[in-house]
Amino acid sequence: MPSLPPTSRVVRLAAVPGGLPEPEHFSVVEEPVPVPADGELLVRNRFFLVFPSLRTLIGGGVKGTPFPPLRQGDALFGAAIGEVVSAPGDSGLRPGDLVRHWLGWREYAVMPAGQCTPLDGALPDPAAHLGQADVAYTALTRDARVRPGDTVFVSGGAGGVGSLAGQMARLLGAGRVIGSTGSPEKAARLVSELGYDAAVIRGEGSFAGRLAEAAPDGIDVVIDNVGGEQLQAALAAARPGARVVLVGALAGQLAPDLTGTTSPAEVDTFQLIAKHVEMRGFGGLAGTGEPSEWAERFGAWLRSGDIAFPHVRVAGIEQAPRALHELIGGRHLGAVIVEL
Repeated sequence: MPSLPPTSRVVRLAAVPGGLPEPEHFSVVEEPVPVPADGELLVRNRFFLVFPSLRTLIGGGVKGTPFPPLRQGDALFGAAIGEVVSAPGDSGLRPGDLVRHWLGWREYAVMPAGQCTPLDGALPDPAAHLGQADVAYTALTRDARVRPGDTVFVSGGAGGVGSLAGQMARLLGAGRVIGSTGSPEKAARLVSELGYDAAVIRGEGSFAGRLAEAAPDGIDVVIDNVGGEQLQAALAAARPGARVVLVGALAGQLAPDLTGTTSPAEVDTFQLIAKHVEMRGFGGLAGTGEPSEWAERFGAWLRSGDIAFPHVRVAGIEQAPRALHELIGGRHLGAVIVEL
């Protein structure tokens, strides 16, 4: 094993906030570098994703979801790309290999070899594996079954999923792509850079009215990352036979007066019945670690320049709490990634 530093920095939840988390609710602490047990590998993290669902985990989590709640003193976690430092001889991994795993928010991590996925070079930038292209592509192709000529609406179009879903919908043949976002600056970028034909800004008058203006002939596919009034507006504008995929619940997760664990929305079920609208929750990812269609297509699109990977890189683990605060506040467009 190569020479290692004596300590590794880890981000922990210092206090459970009463509302939205602030940087002071987290601490970056130095701890001994973890020692792998038999069958485990040691990884030095290079990148990890900052994601809004941490608010839900801090608020106590949601029953039936795969991630446990975060308690005071717990280390944060999330998707990360790391470099193998040491590995069991029968793991098929060697020092220097890059792997994707779920123990981000720390500089070094140990885990069983079966709990990480080796990167195979399908994407030209290792950090792009943190960009949620897998979610966007799977929601569009498997769950929504986007078809040539469809009008597609993506709520939260400037987020990690939405910033890729709009571009992918266009490449998959959508006839018109509409997104929502929270500022005129982001709306302009959705149209000029990310494949959207129109962007609706929340908080400027009637959202439902402005969405109807942007989609005068109705909506065929909804990729909903927000919920709340945006989901209501999308259902009102849905065409007969529309397919709605619920991917996220940002309206509830980021509401300062809620815990982040619920996302209530009033739905007129008469609209679903009368228009034969299909609404389903995102079906998840297979996670087999084998070469997949989304990675092959996304990698080819990145190399050809047909798609961009919108993201912000924040340097240093000590900046991670601030990066989460900025993400919740809507400062950034695309994925937010901490680079170590």
